[in-house]
Order: sequence, then structure tokens, then C-alpha cells
Amino acid sequence: MSENEKKSANRIAKEGVVAELKEKFAKAATVVMVDFRGLTVEEDTALRNEFRKAGVEYAVIKNSMINLATKELPYNDKLQGILEGPTAVAFGYEDMIAPAKIAADYGKKTKKLAIKGGACDGDYLDENGVKALSELPSREVLIARFMGSLMSSVSAFARVVEARRKQLAGEE
Repeated sequence: MSENEKKSANRIAKEGVVAELKEKFAKAATVVMVDFRGLTVEEDTALRNEFRKAGVEYAVIKNSMINLATKELPYNDKLQGILEGPTAVAFGYEDMIAPAKIAADYGKKTKKLAIKGGACDGDYLDENGVKALSELPSREVLIARFMGSLMSSVSAFARVVEARRKQLAGEE
């Protein structure tokens, strides 16, 4: 294989990677970028396992590939400031809070993982935005709170109707 053929094959492979990354950025509800320097292999493996359990895709990606993949996104210019040093990206497709919560909790626990920034629902989030997102309750907790408030309203309505029924029936 000649030098030009190798370059061409390498370019085609990189274009495939960039296309795949574009799709992931477009599909993800939340994207969190972190600096993982200082993590041991065991710590990195534990972090990957936490992300996997939550349905979050996590990968170390070259900054140049991220830059190419996000070129058409509205927040690309804001990413330029955070795309320095090693970058790992967590893509959350279903649970918008999980990538931020796992990264923030793991950063607090190890004091090694640093949040660079990210995006949620197509809007750029700086480090503080990702941390704020991580402090929101999980989807399940929000659903449970909502259902609890609905049930309390229904229960109160039922008590009022029952009291009125007893009053009309002369039971009180």
C-alpha cells in the first residue's frame, strides 16, 4: 500500500469516526465532558461501570474529533475553551441527569475527575451548569413526587365529596 493510499484510508476512517460522533451529539439529550487525568485504571473502570449501569455511553475522544463533529452545533464556539488536555465524553440518551450526576459525584469522591462542560437539550453548559444539573433529582424521584402530589389532590377531593355525601345523608 502506497503512502497516499494509507493517508486516504486513514482519512476515510477519521471521517467515519466524525460522522458517528455527529450522530451521538445530535441524539444525546445530555453530553458531559470531563478531564480524567489522574484516575487510576481501577478508578476509570469503576467510573465506566457506573456510566454503563445508568445507560450512559462514555468514551475518551480526541479534541480534534470532537471539534470536527460539533462544527455545526450552535455551541461549538463555546467548546473551544474547554477542548484542551485529555477529554472524555459521557453521552446520556434517556436520562438527562445521569451523566452529570455520575461525573459530579465521582469527581467529589476521587478529587481527580474534573468537569469541563457539556450540553443539555442542545444548549451549552459550563462547569457550573453541569454541576447544577447534577443536583437535580433523578427522573424516578421527579415522577414519584409528581404522582404523590396528584394522589394527595385526589385524596383531598375524595374526602370533601365523602363529607358532603354524609352531610346530605344526615350521617353527621
